[in-house]
Amino acid sequence: MKKLFLSLAVLLALAGCQPKQSINIYLWASVDNLDDAALEAQLAEWQSHGVTGICCHLGWDTEATKRVSQAAHKYGMEYHAWVSAVTHAGLDSTWYTVNRLGQSAYDHPAYVPYYKTLDPGNPEVADYLVEKYSELADIPTVDYVQLDYIRYADVILARGLWEKYGLVMDEEYPEADYCYCDACVADFKAKTGIDIREVEDPSKVQEWADYRCDVVTALVNKIADAVHAKGKKVSADVFPGPASHAVWMVRQQWDEWNVDAIFPMNYNDFYLEPAGWVGEITKEEVTSLEGKGVKLYSGLFICRDWQNKASIEDPEGHGLIPSEVEEAVTGAMAAGADGICLFSSGSVTDDHWAELDRITGR
Repeated sequence: MKKLFLSLAVLLALAGCQPKQSINIYLWASVDNLDDAALEAQLAEWQSHGVTGICCHLGWDTEATKRVSQAAHKYGMEYHAWVSAVTHAGLDSTWYTVNRLGQSAYDHPAYVPYYKTLDPGNPEVADYLVEKYSELADIPTVDYVQLDYIRYADVILARGLWEKYGLVMDEEYPEADYCYCDACVADFKAKTGIDIREVEDPSKVQEWADYRCDVVTALVNKIADAVHAKGKKVSADVFPGPASHAVWMVRQQWDEWNVDAIFPMNYNDFYLEPAGWVGEITKEEVTSLEGKGVKLYSGLFICRDWQNKASIEDPEGHGLIPSEVEEAVTGAMAAGADGICLFSSGSVTDDHWAELDRITGR
């Protein structure tokens, strides 16, 4: 009998049968247009696929957040109140970043109209964000507040987006290089003795790059301290790396942040990389957080219209097709990720879910 069991084990191995993986699956989810019945139906469907938690962007709307987070808990899901930190229009005009040309993001946003980016170094901005995130943290069924756009605008865009915006980003261009407001320039000079406005090429000044990374880190940690004081946790959506991308693209040195979970946006198509790159970049990210007790969930960009992906011109309509899901997911998990997060719930087709169900044995 023992020999029979051994023979069966060998046959299964030869047949390529692998043990199913238990994977924490998160979703960046859009639910604001769902009534109670539709919301519960959607949550039940996600539950059937083993979704661990949802990250919902409902802005600062505490009533909507209460409703959705309560429903998520009913279905055993962790709730992350996902809100952009710095892209908010209509606030005090002095709160916005200023580029190297002296233009304010208040009325001269880089790339797209919604890039009206607040200055992370402005104390009034910090106080405003602490107050707003704290209000979300006060909701009993909110498990995490999730910081999105907690950075400067992209001084360098991901390679896959260059053609879309008609750019060749072989250097830091002044239109998207922030923040050169009077307060930031004066603070940097007081700390380093360097007047950055007098420097011919500020991108060559390492102290200036470090300064802005430190400004973002200080803002994150101030918000985190306030949220932690309420007994809640903090997650953050970040660029990959951090050293290989986030630090020099958007000034995110996120391995220095006092948060509880990191969701790096490992969107391989944006970097003109294959699905296998997800595992490679996740390894860097996991290594950067070793010994810090921070969870890491590898963010995957999903292609909704995957059967027509080859004909989609906008790279932001690309992403993983079902046949690429296994390589991306298993690569991330083998690299040490604590799970994955899919962007976004509206893009995950039945075929993507079927692949995930197969991997997890559901």
